[in-house]
Amino acid sequence: MLRRNSTAFLSWPSLPRFFSVASLSIFLVMAAAGVLAAGQTPTGAGTPESPAPGQADPGGFWTRLERYYRQDWSGSLPSGPAPPRRGPPSPLDSPPFPSADWSYGGSPVIGEADTDSYPLMTAWNHAGSRTKVYGWLEPGVDFSTSSQSNAPVSNDVYPNRIELDQVVVYVERLPDTVQRNHVDIGYHLTALYGSDYRFTTNKGYFSSQYLEDHHQYGFDPSLEYVDIYVPHVARGMDIRAGRYLSVAGIESQMAPSNYMYSHSLLYSVDPFTDTGVVATVLLNDRWLVQGGVSADHDVAPWTSGVKPSATACLDYTTKSVDDNFYLCANGINSGKYAYNNVQQFDAAWYHKFSSTWNAATEAYIMYQRAVPSDSGPIKPETNTYGATCRPGQITCFAPEYAAMNYLQKQLGAHDYLSFRSDLLNDKKGQRTGVNTKYTENTLSWNHWFGSTVQLRPEARFDHAWDRKSYNNGKRRSQFTLAGDLLYHF
Repeated sequence: MLRRNSTAFLSWPSLPRFFSVASLSIFLVMAAAGVLAAGQTPTGAGTPESPAPGQADPGGFWTRLERYYRQDWSGSLPSGPAPPRRGPPSPLDSPPFPSADWSYGGSPVIGEADTDSYPLMTAWNHAGSRTKVYGWLEPGVDFSTSSQSNAPVSNDVYPNRIELDQVVVYVERLPDTVQRNHVDIGYHLTALYGSDYRFTTNKGYFSSQYLEDHHQYGFDPSLEYVDIYVPHVARGMDIRAGRYLSVAGIESQMAPSNYMYSHSLLYSVDPFTDTGVVATVLLNDRWLVQGGVSADHDVAPWTSGVKPSATACLDYTTKSVDDNFYLCANGINSGKYAYNNVQQFDAAWYHKFSSTWNAATEAYIMYQRAVPSDSGPIKPETNTYGATCRPGQITCFAPEYAAMNYLQKQLGAHDYLSFRSDLLNDKKGQRTGVNTKYTENTLSWNHWFGSTVQLRPEARFDHAWDRKSYNNGKRRSQFTLAGDLLYHF
């Protein structure tokens, strides 16, 4: 396992360095979007903020940007008719929830139109192009009973400080998966800067920042892929090629896609991104299948020790849309030890109890074979852990299993409460460095200001049951008060 949670007391990045990196990233992606968007016109219904034909430009860039936020926060942002959609209705409201649909990885939601508009694009070109540039800023803070490290908690791994978790810029064009007349192309580029880059770092993608130098802050081009939508295969097929999020699981590396600020222990040690090809086929309104191949978890195809891997998933939604089941065999090969070459068998269940109550449950089994003993002569891969093998064993089988549940109560159009319970059994310590069972319980309140600013405070208690793990092996328990602010642009 990558030692994503190892910490050192590093200072807040210098302002010149931060702004130079952030400004360069934003400039590059905006320039790319300007080229890609040239001459494009939106498909389907126009966004509410798009001006009518012949309408005079209502002010300049900064005027339009300020007006968007002012109208959004006051609840007076213009709205249009419901967007076109093919298939069953969405089960949830978003906001306040991160997504209106039960999520699956590796593809846009087939049958759902892209009618989202964003402050930056509205100010830039009246949200009048299919290529969109948007993102968010995410500062976070935590107060912890640990003084050296919150590990294996993620992403707020540094205790008792304010940090810049993520500055993310997307350049994105979603394929039109509502229509069934022609093949359509989409693409996605991501620039991520912040302390969370350690959780997306792949061996071979600027990885020396963390794997060798252990920088607190860094840059990662986390996602770069092309989507090819083929409408005449079943009810629609999307082929994604490039670097993408690992398809299995409830949680995401990208902050706005999660129910809470911090992540479950289950998430903290599983695969993060893959580079390869995955096909998603919508069979009908109930069934969806996926299959793909990748270079292995969290590695670039050109690095040493690549293990070609297969992924297969099955997704089922009930007729009422109140339940969804998502099963994945993720990154399957021989399972022999390599850089994060875990074999993951994952199951997720989403359930809607009522219009205001819903839950998300996930469990998995993961393992690697022939993992070097942490007391043996074989040195593990850089920034990974060996296994606590039996005396005399040079290598051994290293499994882990985990389960967690989210329970949500929607309080209104802008608020919900979330409670998460989590169990991780790192049987050989290969994922966290300590062979012990962990549990955590977290209560979070999530509040939106309009649809562009989100506040997520939380209280969390962690416990290691078999031996000391927290605060660099000094404590069995840890209590944190933490939260973040998400500012979308």
